Amino acid sequence: MTYLSTENLSKNYGHKVLFEDLTFGISEGDKTALIAENGTGKSTLLHILAGKETPDKGKVMIQNDVSIGFLEQDPQLDDTLTIREYISQSNNEKVHLIQEYERAAKAQAKDYNEETQQAFQKAASKMDAANAWDYEQRMEQILGKLNIHNLDQSISTLSGGQRKRVALAFVLLDEPDMLILDEPTNHLDVEMIEWLEDYLKSTNKTLLMVTHDRYFLDRVCDHIIELENGNLYHHQGNYQYFLQKRAERRKIERKRAHKANQLYKQELEWMRRSPKARTSKSKSRIDDFKELEDELDTGPDGPELRLQMDMQRMGGKILELLNVSKSYGDEKILDSFYYDFEKGERIGIIGENGVGKSTFLKILTGEESFDSGKRRVGETIVFGHYRQEGLNFDEDQRVIDVIEDVRKVVELADGSKISASQFLKHFMFTSDMQYTPVKNLSGGEKRRLSLMMVLLENPNFLVLDEPTNDLDLLTLNKLEEFLMGFEGCLIIASHDRFFMDKLVNHYLVFEGEGKVHDHHGSYEEYREQKKQREIEERAKKKAESSVSQNSQKSASGNYEERLSYNERREYNKLENKITELEEKKEELEAEISSGNLDHEELREKSDEYSELKSKIEECTERWFELAERA
Repeated sequence: MTYLSTENLSKNYGHKVLFEDLTFGISEGDKTALIAENGTGKSTLLHILAGKETPDKGKVMIQNDVSIGFLEQDPQLDDTLTIREYISQSNNEKVHLIQEYERAAKAQAKDYNEETQQAFQKAASKMDAANAWDYEQRMEQILGKLNIHNLDQSISTLSGGQRKRVALAFVLLDEPDMLILDEPTNHLDVEMIEWLEDYLKSTNKTLLMVTHDRYFLDRVCDHIIELENGNLYHHQGNYQYFLQKRAERRKIERKRAHKANQLYKQELEWMRRSPKARTSKSKSRIDDFKELEDELDTGPDGPELRLQMDMQRMGGKILELLNVSKSYGDEKILDSFYYDFEKGERIGIIGENGVGKSTFLKILTGEESFDSGKRRVGETIVFGHYRQEGLNFDEDQRVIDVIEDVRKVVELADGSKISASQFLKHFMFTSDMQYTPVKNLSGGEKRRLSLMMVLLENPNFLVLDEPTNDLDLLTLNKLEEFLMGFEGCLIIASHDRFFMDKLVNHYLVFEGEGKVHDHHGSYEEYREQKKQREIEERAKKKAESSVSQNSQKSASGNYEERLSYNERREYNKLENKITELEEKKEELEAEISSGNLDHEELREKSDEYSELKSKIEECTERWFELAERA
């Protein structure tokens, strides 16, 4: 069944045509990614599909009774509300039932009579029928996964990243039939992204999203829609398949453009002879010539990031941190950290949000002080630091002027020189865009401009803090090509696992409490090793606990009085039984929060979950009783 379809959808901004006559459909169960360059209208298209913006022409048709949840790239939340109040604004039936139940409970408590009692019983029956009793538990579970714990916190106090995560939780809890998500992984750390991957894979909800995270895209989506030059191209497959098909299409387009160029030269000679358009034949030829001019554009390939900046040669000494420690109050960032950086190091920085990755990068560049230890920097080192918040520009200044204020001529590694305008073209700023005020640039274009400003410093030690946020996938490919050719030291902190696996040789993993682990290998290998370590640690703790309990003696020292033979057998079996019950409990939690269950199934699973919790408590209580005697 087609959930959503469009007919001849068109949208312009001024004289710029974003897209024209788009006709496509999204069917039930589809998991689709929309790929396009920044500034080509992909976010506008999502807004139109979600009913937040109107097209200039055409229409969007949504199947009756199909609900749509929309996550904006930069959601606007009401600062006067708490998180709990904002979540409670949901149109979800369960939210309304909970609110009705709470009103009935308050009314009954205030004035207990037959009318309020009947209203309360009616509200409770509705809660039973909709199996809404576990909604708050599910809400806290999803918010907890997104590191939002204080539901009474005012939205006005939240950071941009926290706002995005609250908005994401709101959309997921609303349980719509179709999700439209604009960059859902922005401001999520890697563990949150992996949780969201699992959540979206396990749900049967229809999905349309824009994302720059290629691992996330590959694991969640099986259909890619490419928006290019106002046209749509469909790709049934993963990201690598899309790249292959796109390259094949570009190759055909270049061949066609080459043939058109040869013909153009011949026709241009004829036109220069000033033909008199007296006959229908010559008029037709002039019209054909004008059409031929339009075909000469080679399309979207354009200039790529293949230049190498002229950087100062590096001496023998790069950067050394000797037993550096840094804390904020009781929170340790580094604890006697030692590292001696070498020429050409390419290191990824990973860890959960809030463990101090950005602080560490500022310590590297000398922007942040530390509590103890030493920092030794080679005389030839020139730092370039790209911060995740980007740079502040004069919004009324033109793009070309921003660059020329720093350098009118840019010297490259091979000794050649290019103008500021040519430099901008290398970074995909067309001639028209160069004379555009900064305020008219998209978020990704401003980030690109910020990166250019850092590179103009000709650094040989480049530090990038979340450089992929707000960049489209096609820009990311070109940025990767540039960084692959960078010969200095490269340090990257990013939640984009694909980006880092492609560019770095090893990882510094921030584990919290000042602990930093040096991992040599891919991110996926690190995750597998981490999971294995966690399993081994749990097993070790269980073994130590068992040995400790068994080694205790009763005050009388009489072993026979402690446990009978049957009790000893029961005690030895209980630990494994509790482990099995806990695993079953985790499976049930995943099923309940998956969104795949109908009301009846959810009610059965919730009842099973309650019984299981009681059983675990019973077994655990018995285990402690026997352990104390053992």
